[in-house]
Amino acid sequence: MPDNPSGTEDAPGEGHYEDVSDWGLGAADEEAMLAAQTECTFIWANREGWPVGVIMSFIRRHGRFWLTAGGQRARIAAVRRDPRVCIVVTSTGADGVPRRQTVTYKGICTLHTDDDTKAWFYPELAAALHRDPDRARHFAQFLDSPRRVILEVEPTQRIGFDGTKQAAATAAWIEATGVAEQSADHEGA
Repeated sequence: MPDNPSGTEDAPGEGHYEDVSDWGLGAADEEAMLAAQTECTFIWANREGWPVGVIMSFIRRHGRFWLTAGGQRARIAAVRRDPRVCIVVTSTGADGVPRRQTVTYKGICTLHTDDDTKAWFYPELAAALHRDPDRARHFAQFLDSPRRVILEVEPTQRIGFDGTKQAAATAAWIEATGVAEQSADHEGA
């Protein structure tokens, strides 16, 4: 997906942020962020249709997001009713990637309770969250509980945003238009 699909200049138009489509998150930056981040906001619709979300740990494998929750949780019943969900990932808090980057995915959620999925998922999630092998092993053991469900989200649409592009475009616009000097002149008056 191109970083600049509209082909317009990367600058705030007329001194505002009406159109931010030029500041999409590039594929390489998206991959780096997803490799570094282990938390997302998982969003579903409740029985009344209201969107509800919680922060959850995740891993990403083969283009899909994998998460887990107790089967008694409201989000599990909601996904059984309607598998359409949303995941939002931000670079904030992730090591080694710029802040102010985010990507949102619409997707379809499949619930898993089979032993084969548990056998690979629990250790992989535990290793992603805990660098110490003993802690990871214990964490994986605690995850393996009778009512636990594994959520697999297959993205169907994405919206990415790179705030570092916005900041650079804003700085360039301020420099080009002299807005900073105009503001300073008015402050001294």
